[in-house]
Amino acid sequence: MGVSMQFFRRVIGAVVLVVACTQSVAHAGDTKIVSDARDSAEWIAKALNSSGYKADFSISSLKEVDRFLEEQAPKGVPKPGGLLGEHLGSRVFSLGSYVGEVLIRNAGGNWKGDDSDPEAEINLAVQFRNGSQAWPIQRVMKRLRNGSEDSVFAYGVALSADAPK
Repeated sequence: MGVSMQFFRRVIGAVVLVVACTQSVAHAGDTKIVSDARDSAEWIAKALNSSGYKADFSISSLKEVDRFLEEQAPKGVPKPGGLLGEHLGSRVFSLGSYVGEVLIRNAGGNWKGDDSDPEAEINLAVQFRNGSQAWPIQRVMKRLRNGSEDSVFAYGVALSADAPK
């Protein structure tokens, strides 16, 4: 049985992000949640690369996120002692942040987040130039829960193809 959405809401809502980055990639005017997302994306990219996954912020690197989730949480259940076995909420947030940064860098757009939202980590969105939005953290949660039918690679390809250049 996979991990429920309610579980993620409780875990991510309770997570205090401790970002292991030494250099922030904050931009002027960023909210705290947006700054956390940017930092988390950089951190998880380094962690994925050091664990044998190619995380170069390309659309094709989203295949590696799918592979990581499949290997580390088969059928939505984190492997005991695996890379998702601890700190699941913060790692899911970081993976979703990575997916969002991939979309922003390849399809154009910006983060949109509200620090006053009690579920800011889950509701963090990417807003594209045409005004449409995507919720990459929620997508990673769905991918973990539902498996490959909610592929983040397919999500990234579809969104980047639809985004105006």
